[in-house]
Amino acid sequence: MREASGLRNALRAFALVACVAAALAPHAASSLELPSIERAAETYTNSNVHLQEMFRAALLDTGTLAQQAPDGTAYVVTGDIPAEWLRDASAQVRPYLYFAKDDPNVRQLLRGIIERMAKYMQIDPYANAFTLDYRVFEQKFELDSLSYPVTLAWSYWKTTGDTSIFNEDFSRALDSMLATMQREQNHPRDSRYTHREIFNGSGRAVGYTGMIWTGFRPSDDACFYNFLIPSEMFAVVALGDMAEIERSVYHNVVKSSEAIALRDEVQRGIQTYGLVLVPKYGYVYAYEVDGLGHAILTDDANIPSLLSAPYLGYTMPADQFYLNTRSFLLSQDNPSFYQGRVARGIGSFHTPDHWVWPLALVMQGLTSTSQAERQDVLNELLASDPGDHLLHESFDVDDPSRFTRQAFGWPNALFSEFVITQFEGQAEIPMGDTSDLEFRSE
Repeated sequence: MREASGLRNALRAFALVACVAAALAPHAASSLELPSIERAAETYTNSNVHLQEMFRAALLDTGTLAQQAPDGTAYVVTGDIPAEWLRDASAQVRPYLYFAKDDPNVRQLLRGIIERMAKYMQIDPYANAFTLDYRVFEQKFELDSLSYPVTLAWSYWKTTGDTSIFNEDFSRALDSMLATMQREQNHPRDSRYTHREIFNGSGRAVGYTGMIWTGFRPSDDACFYNFLIPSEMFAVVALGDMAEIERSVYHNVVKSSEAIALRDEVQRGIQTYGLVLVPKYGYVYAYEVDGLGHAILTDDANIPSLLSAPYLGYTMPADQFYLNTRSFLLSQDNPSFYQGRVARGIGSFHTPDHWVWPLALVMQGLTSTSQAERQDVLNELLASDPGDHLLHESFDVDDPSRFTRQAFGWPNALFSEFVITQFEGQAEIPMGDTSDLEFRSE
């Protein structure tokens, strides 16, 4: 199936590669040259030539979408949309963490990305996407958009040992994140946030749960019920990361304790309101709840998703509630699950019915404990290639030549990670440590 030495040899060689491209233009972003990443792609070999081509294209994709900004930060567009999403950019650069420890040029890129995100979170913590000149591109409040930069920074720190990213600017970003999450715990009472795409501008009625209200899903679609369980799970991970950063790097015990207190309240809310008994499956995690007894049972391909809970670091793949939920999600009982001649998997209400997202397929493989299932997922991903050797937003389960978004960086980055960890033997890079969390027992 593969020649594992190709990527491993490339990983060992990164320290020998040339520098990142030169001086910044005074008033515009400049494209990046990352010879180390290019070398990793060039030297990767696999007996499956199609996989070899797709991995090479996927690994290089983020480098084509990243730019060095005039202020020394770095900027990553999503693909064919000219803006940076906090969520997408964090996920797009995640595979480069595998190169950061040995390559100072990759560390420079990642530091620049984290530095820019810290500025975004101070400008408007309710915005999910920004332009190169720091203007708000979309102000859709997505709870995961606050969590992603923190988990990226934590993972960068744990991978490289570099604490230089934790400056005063990042500290202020953490303050903004925490204050916003605390405010949105009681959205009806404390928040002034509204958006025209949300029901009645400020959402349907909710009960107090300890969880954090969010307006939009990671798909950028408005929530139906505003406690989005996958995003709550991710917030638990991010708040734990924040607590460790505050305690170990900034030596601020007060802020660390605040983050832990909020994390534990959200966790109790998930375990109290987020689990629903389904006779065929047992207790499963709902996708959205309102704290008043209503729930939506489904999932969405965009991450955080319920399927991604172990990948996020929220729970273990063998957790019974997760296994129950996974069985439901990967079945015809899930309204967002589709099956056709070429693929079977989870789609999104953001795209047409019967169109599966490569993001969900890759996540199925990343969270599987079965090598046979991982191989099946890989085969479906290879079969989805319309000829450009890239993954796209979604595709028709019967005809992959019909797809959405010509350029979409996120699934290609996640595919790189899938190959590196599940087929090349590299250890997964964690997003946080939730080993001390308490989970409800049946």
